[in-house]
Amino acid sequence: MPKFVMLSTLGPEGSARLSENPERLREVSGEVEAMGVKVLAQYALLGNWDFINILEAPDEQTMMKVATTLSARGTLKTLTMAAVDVEDFINSLKG
Repeated sequence: MPKFVMLSTLGPEGSARLSENPERLREVSGEVEAMGVKVLAQYALLGNWDFINILEAPDEQTMMKVATTLSARGTLKTLTMAAVDVEDFINSLKG
């Protein structure tokens, strides 16, 4: 299945929700998985982005639905990119 990297940054409301309920991170991961996307890894970051998620989705449309649904809440902004395994990338250059 295709893999994606999603960077996200919280807005003021998202930061307030997280401060009140840190378990909200796990709840959102469950919501994402209910939309058909598997959360492979999740990390909190320092810098311009607050979180990075490594995700596996059946296709780009499913990933777009997840990104749009999360962003529509108004609590965060995301940047989602397709990720290709380095071995697969090397093989694509050979053929």
